[in-house]
Amino acid sequence: MRIIRTLSLLAVLSFTISAAAQESFRVRVEQPQHGSVTVTPAIPADGQVKAGTILNVNVKVTDSGWAFDSGYWLSTDNGMFYPTYKESMKQDFQVKVDNNMSIGASIIESSRLTGFSTVQDVVYAQPGVKPLKYDVFIPDGAKNLPCIVIIHGGGWSSNDENIMRGLARELIKDGSYVVASIDYRWIGTRDGDANPNTMNQLIEDCYGAILHIREHAAEYGINPKRIGVTGDSAGGHLSSCMIDLADMIGDGGFGSKTGVYRFKPTYMPKGMSAKKAHKQLTKSIKAAAPSYGVFDQQSLRNFISDLDEEGQKAVTPDCNIPQAKKRKAPQYLVLGTQDRTVQRPPMELYVEHLQQAGQRAELDIVEGASHAFFDWKPDQGTKNTFARFGVPYAEKMKHFFDETL
Repeated sequence: MRIIRTLSLLAVLSFTISAAAQESFRVRVEQPQHGSVTVTPAIPADGQVKAGTILNVNVKVTDSGWAFDSGYWLSTDNGMFYPTYKESMKQDFQVKVDNNMSIGASIIESSRLTGFSTVQDVVYAQPGVKPLKYDVFIPDGAKNLPCIVIIHGGGWSSNDENIMRGLARELIKDGSYVVASIDYRWIGTRDGDANPNTMNQLIEDCYGAILHIREHAAEYGINPKRIGVTGDSAGGHLSSCMIDLADMIGDGGFGSKTGVYRFKPTYMPKGMSAKKAHKQLTKSIKAAAPSYGVFDQQSLRNFISDLDEEGQKAVTPDCNIPQAKKRKAPQYLVLGTQDRTVQRPPMELYVEHLQQAGQRAELDIVEGASHAFFDWKPDQGTKNTFARFGVPYAEKMKHFFDETL
């Protein structure tokens, strides 16, 4: 897995270097159904645009019954993969021409966007180059509702909170939950940080986001004592960490002292001690729904090899399952039969270990589903997959949270 990951990074680096040497790139505007995309300055007939040009993009919805979902731009050489695929949640945005690209927009049925409001890009911390942020989806009239926090996937090194907006909209559509979708640092130096980010720091980011959400609970209509967490793939791992590792929250440092591995949240409300943060988070995070994630040390090893043996165990959910007599940590998991990224036996073993600890644990095997079926992107293929698998299993996930929150 490490060799494949290294080759992938080298391919992106090679692409970036070769792209930087070009004087112009081909730009294509993809006009959506039920809307239009206007680019200024206009794209020449041959599609060639000088490298470095800043394009102003405006998206309009032209047909009744339809609404703006997102604008996007992506490399026609790399497709919908970071770092050359990005989205805008605003109808006016700018794009810098630095590769052969397509620019377009996603237009969806307006009925999907009614009954709630969205607070976009709330910055909760900035420990490195990238501001860390989250979006909040708030049902109309929300007051003292439980909150579900979503943590996105992407190999701990790509994507952001926008890729989970489809799941967020499913979880709030009956008005019984507020949903917050969070971002975190990418592992290594993918964010542009000089010093590589390690897995324990990503875990600290997620705890920090939850503390920030709790601090602003009244603004969002949230009951801060009733929080559930979910996430897919890498976010599946991180969401299980939120509930399994909560007893390890503290300010003793992570590996800086022999035998001491503590997670200090990246964001701490003013005047809050690590002891109080530990108390709040262990009492408020009541359930988790980690989707097609990795939970054992062997499956995680290629992504945590920069940590010592004890540090690796400290970021591994399967090594830190709490006993139900001490603290309940109910979990609902899903895995597709066609998933080629995550293996079934380690997930089944994790569920078995949860049950042995007295925890409620359920694993749903989704017939015909591949990896990442909870993701949402502008292309119709991803939307169709979400409709087929994401929608019904979001409903099952919501029933689990109904019973545990």
